[in-house]
Amino acid sequence: MEGLSHWETRLLGFCILCISLILHQTRAQEGFKSIQSCAQTNFTDPKTNISWTTDDQWYPNISSCQEISPPSKLRVFSSTVGNKWCYSLKTRKDEIYLLRGTFKAGELQKAPPGTSFDVLIDITSIAIVKSSEDAVVEGIFKANDKYTNLCLSKERGDPYLLKLELRPLNSEYLKEKPSIALKVIDRVDVGSTGAEIRYPDDLFDRIWRPEPGDNNVTASPMTNIAIVNASRALPPIQVLRTALTHPEQLQFLHNNLDTGFYEYELYLYFLELNESVQAGQRLFNIYINGHKVAEMDIMAFGSRYRMLVLNFTANGALNLTMIKAANGSQLGPICNAYEILQIRPWIQGTNQEDKDAIFNVRNELLAFNPNNKVVVSWMGDPCLPLPWDGLFCESRDNSSAISKLDLSFKDLQGPLPQSITKLQKLRELNMSNNHFSQVIPGFPSSSVLTSVDLSHNNFMGNIPDSLALLPNLVTLLFGCNKKLSKDVPENLYRSTLDTDKGVCGGRRSSHKAKRIVIGTVAGGLLLIVGVIGISFWIYKRKVTANRRKFDVKGHPLTKNAIYSISSMDEIILQSISIQNFSLDSIETATQQYKTLIGEGGFGPVYRGTLSDGQEVAVKVRSATSTQGTREFDNELTLLSAIQHENLVPLLGYCNENDQQILVYPFMSNGSLQDRLYGEAAKRKTLDWPTRISIALGAARGLTYLHTFSSRSVIHRDVKSSNILLDNTMCAKVADFGFSKYAPQEGDSAASLEVRGTAGYLDPEYYSTQNLTAKSDVFSFGVVLLEIITGREPLNIKRPRTEWSLVEWAKPHIRNSRIDEIVDPNIKGWYHAEAMWRVVEVALSCTETFSAYRPSMVDIVRELEDALIIETNASEYMKSIDSFGGSNRFSIERPIAILPTPLPTEPSPILSQPSPPQPR
Repeated sequence: MEGLSHWETRLLGFCILCISLILHQTRAQEGFKSIQSCAQTNFTDPKTNISWTTDDQWYPNISSCQEISPPSKLRVFSSTVGNKWCYSLKTRKDEIYLLRGTFKAGELQKAPPGTSFDVLIDITSIAIVKSSEDAVVEGIFKANDKYTNLCLSKERGDPYLLKLELRPLNSEYLKEKPSIALKVIDRVDVGSTGAEIRYPDDLFDRIWRPEPGDNNVTASPMTNIAIVNASRALPPIQVLRTALTHPEQLQFLHNNLDTGFYEYELYLYFLELNESVQAGQRLFNIYINGHKVAEMDIMAFGSRYRMLVLNFTANGALNLTMIKAANGSQLGPICNAYEILQIRPWIQGTNQEDKDAIFNVRNELLAFNPNNKVVVSWMGDPCLPLPWDGLFCESRDNSSAISKLDLSFKDLQGPLPQSITKLQKLRELNMSNNHFSQVIPGFPSSSVLTSVDLSHNNFMGNIPDSLALLPNLVTLLFGCNKKLSKDVPENLYRSTLDTDKGVCGGRRSSHKAKRIVIGTVAGGLLLIVGVIGISFWIYKRKVTANRRKFDVKGHPLTKNAIYSISSMDEIILQSISIQNFSLDSIETATQQYKTLIGEGGFGPVYRGTLSDGQEVAVKVRSATSTQGTREFDNELTLLSAIQHENLVPLLGYCNENDQQILVYPFMSNGSLQDRLYGEAAKRKTLDWPTRISIALGAARGLTYLHTFSSRSVIHRDVKSSNILLDNTMCAKVADFGFSKYAPQEGDSAASLEVRGTAGYLDPEYYSTQNLTAKSDVFSFGVVLLEIITGREPLNIKRPRTEWSLVEWAKPHIRNSRIDEIVDPNIKGWYHAEAMWRVVEVALSCTETFSAYRPSMVDIVRELEDALIIETNASEYMKSIDSFGGSNRFSIERPIAILPTPLPTEPSPILSQPSPPQPR
């Protein structure tokens, strides 16, 4: 630039900068996707110059639109089939995006109170939207594919959407963290007294909220700081040119964080606006919720700009404080902007090959069946959080794969989708009883199909040789296709293949006589068992006819016959009846929810009486409950399939008018927690034999779950408040809302969300997210310590060394000083050997590493021995009491400490007072 003056050089530089900004703006908006729900036409916003499109290509039905304030309309997802609605948005793989949804509710007349729905990016939950407030939800994520789904999953009421915005972002977010997503909690332009700042000032269309304050507001001309805006990570110039300063302290309070212990990232932006300040003159310390986390000297590295990213954990609130350093700083703290981002684990969905294939199947089916309700409802991830109608999935290689496709009796027409042949893990295919036509496509030899049913359609041509030659195929049915050729491949006659050979009604071939005989015998046995069961039922009904009546409204029953093998190998037929109550009958039974007897994560629990006189506990999901429809369905499904004397039975449910209610027998003696250290009115001293009996009953209930014949069930929330006591003090394990089937071989053991209660949570499960039955064992060990000590598992009102029951009790046990931890209410009233048996079980259950913990089967055996010892001792002591009395005292004995296989990390029960999802 020779020959140019100083001012000409600056002017040229400024022009180049402006041109660069204009080009950058143009390129940035090319990556934008802005969708206005129910808009009649595409349009451009005059304020931002952003182009908006309608959502017709996703939802052309205008009947789901509601006017909220002319001319704005809201899309309400009530008329579409299914419980999940998605927008599939085009993205670039591995690029970082911001996705923003605006959910207008304040003026929506038809949204009932309590309406709520889950907002998901693919299958990762970002937020729960509630109708009680207008909401803007922002999530930052890394695209895994050329398309990303924004989905609304129904929790309670009908989801709705006003507008949706997708924006490419700079790569500073999620840097080296592809396995998480970020929920934007707040983005603050500190010191600003003007309007919010967004595009075109912010090229990525982040929205910066102004936050004026009583502190000193400092501004600087734009030209003085324009040169620092070369980094894409910076906020826009208009944000950086304002700041708050104070001679001593700055404080920013946020009380609107999500309830529950979540991890957060805090982005802090500092620009020294005073050009005279040198390094060492402005020093200040940064505190988060009272803990010092960083020291700041903006000028320490010769630059006027600094960005700092801090990680922290919080429950509901953030106190960000910046305090002038005491070691000679001349100036107080300064802050220009900050962002609060909540960390959400990125959930891996269906494997990409299956996802691509099934979406192609969907498109091929829609081409000939545009109004088919089942196919139209196929949105979002095919397998998670719930599989599409007709799909069955299984976990493989840390992702889900489609193993079965059953679209029988779905009134489908057109050709059989060619893309079905590309489902690499598909084992069962049933497309029978439809109107499919044209030829059957060929299948690759790599297919793992074992069963194919194409019968009762209108196929033509021949059965492909490639289908008959599939190496794993066991069953092939294609009868009742009138236009299909009678010539069949020779391979259909092999002995390993079960086929109808194209004969309508010829379900099985003659060479399967052996199977028919076996089937006949099995059918006869089932018939005999059925007759016995019916006879037993008739007899039982006659006996109880005068004692128990069903509801006068005649509520329907759902019955599931469960066969379980007892220890004596006797076959017992159990009939589990789950009653479907009407909302009216629930309100009558509870006298309009008159008597509140408890409150849990699901909602309040009321006492009631059914029409037959049975006392019940009625659990009603509250509108603000952190447990959703999945927990309700989970408990209903599980308790419809299992029954044990030490598990609380489910009598019935109500799912009417968006009310979700569960009905159980009333447990007159409350919970174990109530009896040990609950409210004074519920507390009652339990003697030592009764405590062992309660522990043994709960252990037997958990053993039944862990050894369930169908598939081991993990409770995931074992605690003393979930062990209920009936009128005979029989212990019954309750609350199965978080229960899961144990991972099987080939499954991923990683749990999508760590669930549990503070003080009971298995540290290995907490740190690795690998769920096993030994997680229940750890929690049960904590319950045993409660029984022994009469103390709660976590109490931060005690001295710091006694916060955690586990961490406090272990040293005493290992030093053989159990007298110091035993509940004073039972001191001198227990047999030492029985106490030591229980203490040692509790110690082994609460080992840090699950490999050192016993199984529930082993625990039951030890507790049975302890109860026998205690019972015999009690009888013996009674016999000698008449000869001068006795004194039952404990003895000391050494404890063997197992070697630690790996370096032990601090227990999260001690270092983190509450888990990520407390209840």
